[in-house]
Amino acid sequence: MQVSLSSSTGTAASSAAASDIAKLQKQLMSLVDELKSVATSDMDAKAKTEKVKLLQSQIQMVQAQISAIQRARQQAQQEVQSRKAEAASAQRRTTERQTTNPGSQLDTFA
Repeated sequence: MQVSLSSSTGTAASSAAASDIAKLQKQLMSLVDELKSVATSDMDAKAKTEKVKLLQSQIQMVQAQISAIQRARQQAQQEVQSRKAEAASAQRRTTERQTTNPGSQLDTFA
C-alpha cells in the first residue's frame, strides 16, 4: 500500500512538473519572439542593445528553471525506484528467512 501511495504521489508531482515545464516553455517562446521583434523595431541602437541583453537574461533564467524542474523530477524518480528496490529487497529477505528456517514457525508443545 505504501509503495502505491508513493507511486501515485510521484505521478502527481511528475504531472505538476510537466505542467510547469509547459508553462515555462510557452514563456520561453514568447521571450524568443519578443527578442526577434527587437531587430525590426524602431528603437535606437542603445535601447535595442539593452532590450536584447534583458531578454537574453530572462531567457536564460527560464531555461534554468526548466532545467531545475527536470533535475528535481529525475531525482524524485530515482528516489521512488530506490524505495521500490529497498522494499523488494526487504521482502526477499523476509521470504528467505521463512523458507530457510521453517521450524521457527511451528509451535512446539511440551
